[in-house]
Amino acid sequence: MNGLTGAYVPGSSVLHRLPAGAKLAVLAAACTALVLLRSPAALAVAGVLVAALYALSRVGVAAAWAQVRPVRWFAVALFGMQLVFADLDGAVSTTLRVVLAVALAGLVTLTTRTAAMMRTLERCLSPARFVGLDPFRLSLLLSLTVRSVPVVASLAGRVREAQRARGVERSLRAFAVPLVVSSLRHADALGEALSARGLDD
Repeated sequence: MNGLTGAYVPGSSVLHRLPAGAKLAVLAAACTALVLLRSPAALAVAGVLVAALYALSRVGVAAAWAQVRPVRWFAVALFGMQLVFADLDGAVSTTLRVVLAVALAGLVTLTTRTAAMMRTLERCLSPARFVGLDPFRLSLLLSLTVRSVPVVASLAGRVREAQRARGVERSLRAFAVPLVVSSLRHADALGEALSARGLDD
């Protein structure tokens, strides 16, 4: 199942060995803590801790950068908007909060096999059987949705770079059309992979 996303980086670190459920629970708690942190200094300390977790996981700099790279332009835009409507501290705090949350979610993805993630989600969604829903298919849907977010963000980054190369970075059509086409191609490839595994019905 990992072949559907390709995000997992094999390893034997402490983070790799932690159960998927524990990592998801810590992720939820950490994101809640990020919301509660207000000062840039406190968020900077949180950033150091996130960097230390990446170092502990030994997934590599390239894999770590790949998690936050797709949101870099969004972070720049968010910082600019916050700077207009708030103060400098608020802009820095909000931007750091989003980037760190994305980085933490990426770390869970990098150190957790898709199959383990799905098993955990399936257990959590088991009460859905009482209303006629299949927990396995729900867990698959959630897992693919979460893992498709960075894929689409990466596609958007590539389209934006192509726009700048052609000198049409201000054209909404030149951005939206290639992004939609690329996203549909990704969806088709994902559908073919699911069909090959007998999950198309």
